[in-house]
Amino acid sequence: MMIAVCRATSIFCVPLNPVAAVRFGKYIKTAFTNHWNLLVFLGAATFGAISGQPDVVIPLVVAGEVAYLGMLSTHPKFQKYVDAQEAKQTRSASSVDAQRTLERIAGSLPRESMDRFEALRTRCLELQHIASELKSPGGRNTAELPLESFQTDGLDRLLWIHLRLLYTEYALQRFLQKTSEQQIRQDIQNSEKRLATIPTGDLSPQQQRIRRAIEDNIATCKDRLANLLKARDNYELVKLEIERLENKIRSLSELAVNRQEPDYISGQVDQVAASMLDTEKTMNELQFATGLDLVEETPDLLRSKSLQTQ
Repeated sequence: MMIAVCRATSIFCVPLNPVAAVRFGKYIKTAFTNHWNLLVFLGAATFGAISGQPDVVIPLVVAGEVAYLGMLSTHPKFQKYVDAQEAKQTRSASSVDAQRTLERIAGSLPRESMDRFEALRTRCLELQHIASELKSPGGRNTAELPLESFQTDGLDRLLWIHLRLLYTEYALQRFLQKTSEQQIRQDIQNSEKRLATIPTGDLSPQQQRIRRAIEDNIATCKDRLANLLKARDNYELVKLEIERLENKIRSLSELAVNRQEPDYISGQVDQVAASMLDTEKTMNELQFATGLDLVEETPDLLRSKSLQTQ
């Protein structure tokens, strides 16, 4: 018993970097808050308190608890279990966020954009069916998904990017329609003219406040103008990225028919996804126009029913 306690307490004395300390604390907390451990620990502590010798029993209970926590929290299988449960909770929360974002996009996009997305999604589904026929002539195993799961997940990821690009294009289009470059430039010109009427040598508090207000307004208008010009450039970029991704998805889907090589298809999907990292970064930077939060989880788009019927 004493050897186990010494080993356990020595674990707590090992210096850890901040990240490792946080992870170790997580394992300790999970081990301690386990309902069976709490039941035994509190029961033993209560027994010690009423045993007539609390000064002997309670230290032994605490020592046993320390030994238990030390050994369990450092066990590789227990750590993997805790990490897996944490990852599961994270995925669950991300899935809810992704579904909410999906519903928001589907409810906001105009019919033309949704038709464009559904046409591409239908193309993928049709090619899946063709691939299934090639793999199972005569209709055998038709209940199974025609593509390998990792291929379906990859295409889901690309379809998700495509849908968000369509929404980004729509949001930027509305932003550009509501924001007038001519009006912003006119506001800058008017403010600069008004600023020129204030004598530079006038140091009175009132005139200084007026000068600062006008200068701040000019700076704000210039920021708006720069933002507008950047949004216009990004709008053209997003339109090109939509066309590029549509062709990429068509090409990948056709590869699933022409080449029954899972590793090759998977590699091609990964390459296309990697090539879209800059595009996703651009979409994140355009949050001021879209209002979309960064969502890592990908909704199930290929297996779900049409978004237009939801």
